[in-house]
Amino acid sequence: MNNLVTYIKSRIAITQEELNLIERYFICEEMEAQTTLLEAGKTERYIYFLSSGIVRGYQNSNGKLIIEHLVDQHNFFTSLESFINDAPSPDYFETLTPSKLLKISKPDLELLRNYSPTWNTLIETITNEHLQCKMERVRDFQTLTAKERYLKFVKENPNLALNVSIENIASFLGMEPQSLSRIRKQITF
Repeated sequence: MNNLVTYIKSRIAITQEELNLIERYFICEEMEAQTTLLEAGKTERYIYFLSSGIVRGYQNSNGKLIIEHLVDQHNFFTSLESFINDAPSPDYFETLTPSKLLKISKPDLELLRNYSPTWNTLIETITNEHLQCKMERVRDFQTLTAKERYLKFVKENPNLALNVSIENIASFLGMEPQSLSRIRKQITF
């Protein structure tokens, strides 16, 4: 819970009474590596905060995994469209490492939102941060070379660069593992 509290306090002003609600509405879970959190075709019922560990989100396109999300600790994640619209998710989410998660259901999130406008501010702040990341990622795909995308990934995500397989990183960056291997051989850190 401490990681989530620190995360929230770094983004908005919040009262102790509002923070106390976290323990009431967020459920703690510990997961082993390679634990499936969501399967494509199922409806997402939770928003997760990753207290520790690494999670990947992907789609399976004719047997090929397309990594869309690599989530490092101290971040929120969910299949957003599925969660918001109560619709089947196109995404799979699974832990890559042993992980500690805090999750909140949609009904409990609505209770918090109705309790205080602070929670709406937090949700808006987090949503805007994630939207900006998505927009930047699209821009990077349009303007950066594969090597530049990899160097930026390593600089901004050193924990992921060290602890995620080359296959997952390559897919996330929109390249084949062989291409990423060649890029890595060219670079000296």
